[in-house]
Parts: sequence; C-alpha cells; structure tokens
Amino acid sequence: MSRKIHLIYRRIPNRVLEREDELIADMGEVVVAKSRFEGMLVPLRVDGVEVIKNGYTMVYFAFAGENYDVLKVYDEEGNFKGLYVDVLAYTKREGNTIEMLDLFLDVFIFPDGRAFLLDEDELEMALTYGLIDKETFDFAYRVAGEILEKLKRNDFPPKTVWEYGLEGLRWKN
Repeated sequence: MSRKIHLIYRRIPNRVLEREDELIADMGEVVVAKSRFEGMLVPLRVDGVEVIKNGYTMVYFAFAGENYDVLKVYDEEGNFKGLYVDVLAYTKREGNTIEMLDLFLDVFIFPDGRAFLLDEDELEMALTYGLIDKETFDFAYRVAGEILEKLKRNDFPPKTVWEYGLEGLRWKN
C-alpha cells in the first residue's frame, strides 16, 4: 500500500485545491510526491510548445519554508517536458499535510535550460483588483527573479529534483 501526502494548494482570492497524492520520498523539510494534471481547461503552451495538459504526470517537490515548489512534468509516454515552478507566499508542513499559497507567477524551464516567466498578467490583475497589495506583488517578482538568477548560475533547481523522477516509479491507478 502506497503512502499518501495531503496537499492543500491555495490560490488568491479563495480557490483551494485539496487532494491526496502518492508520496515518493519524505525528507522532513522536502516532500516528493506524484500526481496527474486534471481539470485544465486548455493545455499550457510555452514558446509555442504544448508542455502541460490533462493526463500528464507530475513529480513535485515541496520545500517547507521556501517560496517555490518544483514540478517535473512528463507526458503520457513518460517523456520529460520540463520543470514548472510555482512562486509561493509560503510552503508549510504539519504532519502529513503540505500547504502552499500560490502568488500567480510561474517559471517554466525546458530540458535545454530555456526559462520563461509565466502569468505576469494574472499577477497584474490581482494587484489592479485589490486581491494583493503592492508589497505582495513586489515579493512575487523578487522570488521569480531570484529563481531565474539562480538558474543562470546553475544553482537551481535544488539537486534533490534530479534525484527523483518517473524512472523506476510505477503509476498506480
């Protein structure tokens, strides 16, 4: 019987995704789990390439105390599509529960290292409509900028991300 991790993923203003995911590794402050993309209205395209759609698998890395998570994205055939990084207000862990608050901005990193900042329009709208304040807006950009700078210096993602993937793991329906 596989172990599960309880994920609570919050999105401003009041969207909450809650699910039980397959736990791959529990290192205390770092949790590695597996899930599938579901409920997307349209596939995500980055630089003209379809990179995420319903049915794709993610191996995700939640880092307690950090302001990002990392998703390794695989298509239906198990081909690695890239890394999807959520910019977060927080990542908290309590027991078997991980909770995150999304701050709209995301980074997609192709296997060849090209990186793209995503959803700036969503962050702008959140500020314009008063869902976030200017401090939160600036914080999200600061975190995204730090991620992109670390990536340029080959200091991102954390090494743990390359230690786990679909290889040797079997998806259980």
